[in-house]
Order: sequence, then structure tokens, then C-alpha cells
Amino acid sequence: MIKAAIAGGTGYTAGELLRILIRHPYVEITSVLSSSTAGADVTSFHRDLLGELDMQFSDKSEFAVDLLSADVVFLCLGHGLSKEFLDEYTLKSGCRVIDLGNDFRLEDSHKDFTFVYGLCDLFRDKVKSASNIANPGCFATAILLALSPLALAGEIKDEIHIHAITGSTGAGRSLSDSSHFSYRDNNISVYKPFSHQHVPEIRKSLEILACNTIPQINFVPMRGDFTRGIFASLYTKASDGKELTEIVEYFKEVYKNSPQVIVSDKSISLKEVVNTNKAIIHIEKHNGYWHITSAIDNLIKGASGQAVQNMNLMFGFDENTALSLKGSAF
Repeated sequence: MIKAAIAGGTGYTAGELLRILIRHPYVEITSVLSSSTAGADVTSFHRDLLGELDMQFSDKSEFAVDLLSADVVFLCLGHGLSKEFLDEYTLKSGCRVIDLGNDFRLEDSHKDFTFVYGLCDLFRDKVKSASNIANPGCFATAILLALSPLALAGEIKDEIHIHAITGSTGAGRSLSDSSHFSYRDNNISVYKPFSHQHVPEIRKSLEILACNTIPQINFVPMRGDFTRGIFASLYTKASDGKELTEIVEYFKEVYKNSPQVIVSDKSISLKEVVNTNKAIIHIEKHNGYWHITSAIDNLIKGASGQAVQNMNLMFGFDENTALSLKGSAF
């Protein structure tokens, strides 16, 4: 058994992390930090865990003590707060850190901590030997899994065009005008066109895989009128002479050791991945362009599920452990 602590316990990603970890046969959850709600039942925020989890949120002093015995700590903090956490708390020697924020996706070190980018289906060997993980962003996960085989094959030679839509949980638990029910219901909108914060980590990873500079990435994110999931539609020019069957087989070869990534021969939809740690990808060729669709659950494969998959690899567990989750068909 390993002992796991969670910092930042009231948000959506922490809730999903708890839901997965309480079913993990090799993990004991020892402490969940929430300084603003210390002493309250965890289920007062995560009502889906009623009858399954009997824990209270820890305050900072309680968490500091529990952290000294933790084997892994998950940072489910607001973006920019993970560095502050590492400055404030003392970890047990050998404790692994998995950061679900964006602090270390591009800036991969802080004092004595060095972080590996945790897109485990592409960087599995690095994850296995890592002490600390920077969990990828949700959009970045969906987009990178769709584009990485093209980068590895040297097939990204022209601008990349991406439209991707996400559910309201992607904006976090704090209420804003654009996440309010009255705004989201029966509504779709564009936000941060060509300037989304995940573009730099997408570019960095693609260039590592391609061993080359990547052309311009044109990314238009959209807000959807649903709670969870990301559906991405991507296209870029195909090389002359490359056949669709060749590229599809190459995608399948790239992901042959990735049990959670499925390359589908048929068109895909969002509902096939919601509530799962799956990423499902479909490739077509139209008028000299590769067109790829990609779907994930933003809270699981795009956040907490991928974090647990990374943890499994780091500790030598089967990477599917606690992640055999079924989507809802209706």
C-alpha cells in the first residue's frame, strides 16, 4: 500500500481523484487539504461519495503532519499555487509529487524538484522513472494524442487547425458569468481564440516528438452546453503519396501499448468517453488533408484519471489499476 495526500480538496479534479483512489487496491488516502473548509466532511462537497468515504478536510497544520508520511501528493490547487505549496510544506524523502495545475508544464523545475511532463501514452518511460509529474492540460491531452503520431511520422509540415469544445467543468468549480447555467444552457461560444494557455505545451511536446520546429498552431476553443468532455476536430495538410490506411496503421502502432487510447475505424462521439479514462481517436483524409477527431473526458483522461495513470506507472502498478471505468451509453 502507498499513502496518498491531496492538496486542494474541494474542486472537480479533487472529487474525481477521490472517486478513483477509493477504489484503488494499493492506495490509502491519508489526508485531503482544504484550509477554507477544514473539519467539514469531504462528502459535503463531493456528494457522489456519500456512503463511500468517511473523511474530513484537514487544515494546514494537520496536513503538514500527514504529509510527512505520504508516498505521493496530488496538487489540485489553483494555477500558480503549486510553487507556493512546495515552498511552504516539507515532504517525506522520496515522496512523489503529481501537479494537476499548470506550474510545471513549461517551467519544469523548482528548487529541488524536477518535473516530467506526464503525457504518459507518449512519454511512458520518462514517467516510470520520474519523481515528480506535471500533469498535462485537458485540451493539451486531447490535441496531443491526436497529433503526436503525425509528429513522429514527420507528417506535420503545414499549419495545424483545431476547433475543440469543452464542458463547463473545464472552467473549474468557482462560478463565473460564462459557467452560469443561464449562460451555458442551450448555448455555445468561442473563448481565447488563437491564444489559449495550452498552446505552448502542445507546441513544446510536438517539437520534442518531431525533433523539428512545428508550423503555426491555430486553435479555437469553444464552450459547450454540457458538463464534461472534450471533442476536438483537427486538420493539417497530408504529404503527397501518403495513404490513409498507412497513417491509421501507424497511429495504432504508436498506441499499441496504450490501453486507454483507442484508434477507432469508425466516426466517434463524445459520449463514448465521458466518465472514462479513454481517449478515442479517428483519422480520415479529405482533399489532401488529414482530419482527426479526438474525444476525452476532461476531468478524467484530461486531469485526475491521467494523474492516477501516471502514479500507477511511477510506482510499478499496472497502469489500468482503478481506471477500468465504463462510459454512459445514454
